Amino acid sequence: MPTELSAAAERLGPSIAAFAEAHDQTGTFAAEGMETLRREGLLGALVPEELGGGGADVGDLCDFVRVLAGHCASTALAYSMHSHLVAAAVWRHRHGQGGEALLRRVTAGAFLVSTGANDWLDSNGTLVRTDGGFRFTGDKAFASGSPKGDLLVTSGRYDEDGSGPQVVHFVIPLDTEGVRLGGDWDTLGMRATGSETVVIEDAFVADEAVTLVRARGPWHPSFSVVTILAPAIISSAYVGIAQRAAALATANALGRRDDPDVQYLVGELGNHLLSATAMWRVQVDIAQRIGSPPAIEDASRAATAKTLTSRACIDTVNKAMEVAGGRAYFRASGIEKLYRDVRAAPYHPLQPKRQHRFSGRVALGLDPA
Repeated sequence: MPTELSAAAERLGPSIAAFAEAHDQTGTFAAEGMETLRREGLLGALVPEELGGGGADVGDLCDFVRVLAGHCASTALAYSMHSHLVAAAVWRHRHGQGGEALLRRVTAGAFLVSTGANDWLDSNGTLVRTDGGFRFTGDKAFASGSPKGDLLVTSGRYDEDGSGPQVVHFVIPLDTEGVRLGGDWDTLGMRATGSETVVIEDAFVADEAVTLVRARGPWHPSFSVVTILAPAIISSAYVGIAQRAAALATANALGRRDDPDVQYLVGELGNHLLSATAMWRVQVDIAQRIGSPPAIEDASRAATAKTLTSRACIDTVNKAMEVAGGRAYFRASGIEKLYRDVRAAPYHPLQPKRQHRFSGRVALGLDPA
């Protein structure tokens, strides 16, 4: 799978890109891209071969997302959201903590939708006990890929059993009665990710769907896994955006290469891009050698590298706009869309100020939460 995965993004990218502009203009989900990835069996790229998957490692997957983003950033980001859930399930499976059932559903073609960006440690929504499970009500924002998703990987608050405030993590099909899409994804950039709010009203969650119950508030080891694996995969899309913007701007500048000002700007552009790729490689390296249990210091370093990657990707695309000049302001330049898409990078957990506090607490020996 690694070699096939490396070639797949270049092979599939142009056909996926053919739909990107129309979806960006209308703000509709890049369904053709995701269906292509599903048809090619790439939803299960990270799943171990013994469970029917591709057996790729996280580094190979990150490279795939990076290259794909140069063709369609929204498809790459929606796929990265699915993939980081798969990566976490693979980690749990390999360390005897479950995950096999979910992974087998992925190899059968299930597309996973995450709500982690809005949930984090405290979660939201309310679970109430009922026969055989719970009834859940809550709104889950930033659910990328939800228009074509199969399974919602989410959580909710539970306070009924006398154990104190808890969070229950569970998986629920998106076609469950009481689950609907909010139709509210109309944004500056990443307009084709389908990151709608999922509105859940008194939906049934079976006991068998529960994957974890934890105390609400304190840091939990599962979040170290997420903090190490998810940003590395997600950041890959933004590095791909930065690389594409730099390539377009440099090509634009070739006709003005004797201009000293252009030479200076292209040199600055290269510095920003190197910073972005270097910090991204730090994330990927940490993700590839994640331990059991994951070291909180690694989670902090990964979160720091994510902040720096995001900033450098934005700086790269900003400089690409400057290199290309006024032509970059036109939609036809290609850089304008990348300029809008890259703006989403800091909004993924951990957001910069939260990361600063998190890493500061780790450095001072405090609970990260």
